[in-house]
Amino acid sequence: MKFNPILIVAGEPNSVFLEIFFKSINNKQIKNPIILIASLKLLELQMSKLKVNKKVNIIVNKNLKQNKIFKNKINLINVNYSPKKPFEKISSKSNNYISNCFKLAFEIIKKNKIKKFINGPINKKTFLNKNYLGITEYISKKLKIKKTAMLIYNKELSVSPLTTHLPLKYVAKKINKKNIIEKVELIDQFYKSKIKKRAKIAVVGLNPHCESVDKFNEDEKIIYPTIKYLRKLNYKISGPYPADTIFLKNNREKYDVILGMYHDQVLTPIKTLFEYNAINITLGLPFVRISPDHGPNEKMLGKNLSNPLSLIQAIKFLDKN
Repeated sequence: MKFNPILIVAGEPNSVFLEIFFKSINNKQIKNPIILIASLKLLELQMSKLKVNKKVNIIVNKNLKQNKIFKNKINLINVNYSPKKPFEKISSKSNNYISNCFKLAFEIIKKNKIKKFINGPINKKTFLNKNYLGITEYISKKLKIKKTAMLIYNKELSVSPLTTHLPLKYVAKKINKKNIIEKVELIDQFYKSKIKKRAKIAVVGLNPHCESVDKFNEDEKIIYPTIKYLRKLNYKISGPYPADTIFLKNNREKYDVILGMYHDQVLTPIKTLFEYNAINITLGLPFVRISPDHGPNEKMLGKNLSNPLSLIQAIKFLDKN
């Protein structure tokens, strides 16, 4: 069998991610090896707190094929970090540790030509510190990738926001023909390469009912002409549709992807429909990067009650693709 590991960066150390990770790796149907980048000390503390009984296999060689990889153990690449307790208050103290994890991950991805990558959540306020809109932009900048898109994927219906973690007052300025075309191209490429089909895409308008009392209506002047242009290029795309009706059952069933103009316009309904049964995929990278659709969830630390479904779905997706 071809060596095709799934590389995982744990992310924010004071989060529910490792708890969810422990719950997600017991699936015997997973064929590809899973390799975790995290702190051994942190791992041991949280395993003890959560009463997890798993053996750890330390990987030392960055050429992964030179290491023994086990399916019944946690295959760990250790990054130095020495917390005193299993869980502490989220702060900037862990920033260097998180940065080192990502830096090492990108080095290993390049050296081993890895195509499957998952990262745990980070705290935007402490780690990104307003330097990046989100982790998607952080990874894109580190890898010098200019064109990316966020896709919240579920096999029944996926969504993609044209703008990601951008304050609403700036959204209208980012709506232009170039940005819409870039996102549609990335979505279509992903569906052709991974899902083996052309994506049927519905585009949501910016304004209520796609109407505006303002002299300049983005739906009429920008969004509709761009959709018309893309249809001439044989993309399976239509719209713009009002956001308040496109997610009704009879409407959404016609499409694979709904492209919205801003984050909450499409992420709120998709999470209402599928809850944790969705994964966040970054399109446009030289590998498939997924993050489970949840944050650090500080209120749930140490309770062992977090739902692992999103990470389970992420691992299953990468294992098959």
